[in-house]
Amino acid sequence: MKILNLRVLFAGLGLLLMALPLMAAEPDQRPEQMIRASIDELMTRIEGREDYFADNLGELEAIVDDSLEDVADFRYIGASVMGRYFGNATPQQRSRFVDTFRKTLIDTYTKGLVTFDYREIRVLDNQQASRYEDQASVAMEVVANDGTVYPVSYSLRLSGDQWKVVNVIVNGINLGLTFRNQFDQAMRDHNRDYDAVIDGWSPELAVEELEEGGDA
Repeated sequence: MKILNLRVLFAGLGLLLMALPLMAAEPDQRPEQMIRASIDELMTRIEGREDYFADNLGELEAIVDDSLEDVADFRYIGASVMGRYFGNATPQQRSRFVDTFRKTLIDTYTKGLVTFDYREIRVLDNQQASRYEDQASVAMEVVANDGTVYPVSYSLRLSGDQWKVVNVIVNGINLGLTFRNQFDQAMRDHNRDYDAVIDGWSPELAVEELEEGGDA
């Protein structure tokens, strides 16, 4: 089966996360305003340099890694992906999975930043109001060069005084749920051997899933 390696997701998510530390400087801004400003800022850093970064992925990965520290709540995400298996995991296994999950995401969407051909990334003007003050969702669209529009929705939670990304939905596919199902299946395949699952973890998604969308 052909694998997309989440290029659609990481074209948008990667661009966003690399610039999101700007959010902490202006706490009064709404999440969508901060995301829009962050993307605009980062576009000036990436546009026209795709070939350079394609040959220097390590440099791009370092930029991404530094920026992710204050942006994505990886402990929250890791616990969510492990799901019902989280409770029985040792503290060391939990930490190791969080580290592995983070590294594989960085590796994957860094490559996506320089391989996915997109025409436009836009934050929608009309955002849905959140039911809770400490939660928010931001709707975006990634427009590919062939005109295909991929809807993207970021889920954020307020941690202290800073918004952090905890999930993404791309073209109807809930990535958090997809990864959780992937972890669950891996645990079944490896007879609940946590270490084997963590060692073999790789976030992959079939291209047909993103192109056709889902019901998540």
